[in-house]
Amino acid sequence: MVSTVRTHRTQQERRAQTRVALLDATIGCLVELGYARTTVQEICARAGVSRGAQQHHFTTKAELLTAALEHLFARLIGEMTAAASSLPPGRERVTMGIDLLWEAYSGTLSTAAVELWVAARTDDELRDTLRPVDRALGHATLQLYREAAGVELPEAEVETLMLLSVNFVRGLALDAMIGGGAERRARLLEEWKATVLDRYATAVERT
Repeated sequence: MVSTVRTHRTQQERRAQTRVALLDATIGCLVELGYARTTVQEICARAGVSRGAQQHHFTTKAELLTAALEHLFARLIGEMTAAASSLPPGRERVTMGIDLLWEAYSGTLSTAAVELWVAARTDDELRDTLRPVDRALGHATLQLYREAAGVELPEAEVETLMLLSVNFVRGLALDAMIGGGAERRARLLEEWKATVLDRYATAVERT
């Protein structure tokens, strides 16, 4: 029997590829051009997609921008989860977990997110679409942080450490965006690890 090899993509595959192309192009525009110069026309041109095809996937610009950030979040959370599964146990697991957070929240994620968060301050539609995405990221990060801890810590303690760490690395990322010194950021990151380890050790003793 001679087998046939399928050479044509299905409609569902074409739709999925178009969607990913639009989302990746949106992130690229936000990082390279900033929010003010990120237009739907530019996104479509980069993605090689017609405006009509874009509107078939996303009816508004806010919806497209939010979906792009969600797409980036999901990819980074997946990478962090995979990396966390191979972390060593104990104190080193905690410090390396913070390094993972820093790697995830800096770079492309931070740049794109800051562009949208700042714009959302005066854009009600964008703010309303961003909120659930930001909450979802927080929940995913909390779960990752809980797993990275490696021991059963009180829920409130894990959540507090996660929120403090996330806001800390966001601040470091903003410092990097405005030209702060890399050596200072590295020193502050090490100081934060030491602080978290102290709280971690105290929480472990209580369990």
